[in-house]
Amino acid sequence: MLYWWSKFVLLGPLLRLFCRPTITGLDNIPETGGAILASNHLAVVDSFVLPLVVPRRITFPAKAEYFTQPGLVGRLKKAFFTGVGQIPIDRSGGSAARDAMDTAVRVLRDGKLLGIYPEGTRSPDGRLYKGKTGVARMTLEAGVPVVPVAMIGTDRVNPIGSRMWRPRKVRIVVGEPLDFTRYAGMEGDRFIERSMTDEIMYALMELSGQTYVDMYAASVKERAAKAAKAGGDPAVMPPPPASPPTIPDSRAS
Repeated sequence: MLYWWSKFVLLGPLLRLFCRPTITGLDNIPETGGAILASNHLAVVDSFVLPLVVPRRITFPAKAEYFTQPGLVGRLKKAFFTGVGQIPIDRSGGSAARDAMDTAVRVLRDGKLLGIYPEGTRSPDGRLYKGKTGVARMTLEAGVPVVPVAMIGTDRVNPIGSRMWRPRKVRIVVGEPLDFTRYAGMEGDRFIERSMTDEIMYALMELSGQTYVDMYAASVKERAAKAAKAGGDPAVMPPPPASPPTIPDSRAS
């Protein structure tokens, strides 16, 4: 219930004024059945804007810290994210991460839409970073299509480090669904999962127009944090290598 109240009453009207979102390719999102909406990730506001323009409900995995922060603010965050049906994701790995993966797969098998950010975290500089293979694993286990979604302009609404959102126009471009049924039964094969993930990232690169960086965004953030701690300036660090993801020839088969 809180999801729809937030969309139409509590947050939605204000966000529409702030972001004036437009969407292209909405008909590429299935009207029924489970599917993964795989998006680039520029800002926190991504998860608030996309549901405004998609008629179906979207469930987003949210980092576990949103559910475990102590104090009054923490309790309010937990109540909000739980109320809108988000799934806590433990990014530390191990059995907790597996449990979160199983929950996401159940959402898909129940015929719902699941929003995923394959980069695993927000882009530190507006470029598109290497995708993590969890999205491929979910796809294979649930047997659903992946719909690439490009968010454009949300980093101007909600720049990294900003406390207040700014009124800026946002565009959303939805690509054609990616069908990975040719890999059915191959979950657990690291090569297959990497190939699938790279194909998803290639589609996002084409839709968003972002420069692709063949490194994980989390690694780049860690490197910048270490440089800052050591007294260096992360802003003048050499940029990580940029190159398009390698797409296997078998994708068209």
